[in-house]
Amino acid sequence: MEVNTVQQVNLKSTKHIKRKRSYKQPWILHFMVLPAAILVFIFSYIPMSGIIMAFQDYKPALGISDSPWVGLKHFRYMLENEYFLQITWNTLFFACSKMVMNLIIPFLFALLLNEVRNMGLKRSIQTLVYLPHFLSWVTLSGILIDILAQTGLINQFLTSTFGIKPIFFLGDGFWFRFTIIFSDVWKEFGFNTIIFLAALSGINPSLYEAAEVDGANRWKQTMHITIPSIIPIAIVIATLALGNVLNANFDQVFNLYSPLIYQQGDIIDTFVYREGLLSGQFSFATAVNLFKSVIGLILIVVSYRLAYKFAGYRIF
Repeated sequence: MEVNTVQQVNLKSTKHIKRKRSYKQPWILHFMVLPAAILVFIFSYIPMSGIIMAFQDYKPALGISDSPWVGLKHFRYMLENEYFLQITWNTLFFACSKMVMNLIIPFLFALLLNEVRNMGLKRSIQTLVYLPHFLSWVTLSGILIDILAQTGLINQFLTSTFGIKPIFFLGDGFWFRFTIIFSDVWKEFGFNTIIFLAALSGINPSLYEAAEVDGANRWKQTMHITIPSIIPIAIVIATLALGNVLNANFDQVFNLYSPLIYQQGDIIDTFVYREGLLSGQFSFATAVNLFKSVIGLILIVVSYRLAYKFAGYRIF
C-alpha cells in the first residue's frame, strides 16, 4: 500500500513538473501571442460591460449607469416569444445543414480530386473551386440576386429547357432555405477541400505500395487506406464546427433575405440587428445576443473536449 501511494505521488509530481515545463519552455511563443491578446482584451472584453443592458430597461438619454434595473424581464419575454423559438429553429437548421454539407461534399470532392493524375488539371480545378471563398457576401449576393431573379439566368434556362414556371428562389420560404444552404456550400467547399487534400498528402506512400503488392485495386486502397487516414481530420472539423452551430452567417442571410421570408429565413443575428439598431430595443437585443453567446461558449468548450477525445486535437 505504501509503495503504491509513493508511486501515485511520484506520478502526480512528474505530471505537474511536465505541465509546468510545457508553459515555461516556449516563452517566446507566448510573448508573440501577447500583442494579439492585448487587442482582443481591448476590443472584445472591455466592451463586454455593455451586457449590463440585458438586465436594464436601457434608455440612451440616461445611459447605462442611470437606466432602471429590470432583472431577467427581457430573458423571460425572449423565452415566451414564439417568434424567438422560430428564429432559433431557423438558425439551427441553417447552421446544422451547412455544417453537414460542408463536411460531406469537401470530403468526397477531395477523394475524387486526389485520383486525378494530371497535376496541371488538378491544380486548375483546385484553384477554381477555391476562388469563391475570397469573394464577400455583398458581391456574391448581388450576383445571386440577378441570377436567381424570376427573369434571371436560372429561371430562363428552366423555362426554355424544361417548361418549368419561374421559381421565386429568394421570395419563397422553401426555396430560400435551399438557396442559403447551397450557396454557402458552393462558396466554402473549396476551402474545406484543401484541408482534406493536406491530410491526404500526409499519408505514407508505402501503405499504397504494400496494398498494391497484395493485389488491392484503387477502390480497395481508397476504402482501407485513404478514408481511414483522413477520418481523424474529418472528426476535428465536425467537432470544432459545433461551436458555430448558432452562427448561421449573418452576412449571407442579411444580404439575401427580405420581409417576404422572415418566418422561414430570419436568424438570431438578423433579428438582433433589426430589434437593436432599427427598432431601438437595445436591452432586448442585448439579452438575445447574450443568450446566444453563452450557448456558443458552452458549445465551443464541448467541441474542443470532443475533438481531443476522439481525434487527439487540442490547442491548449
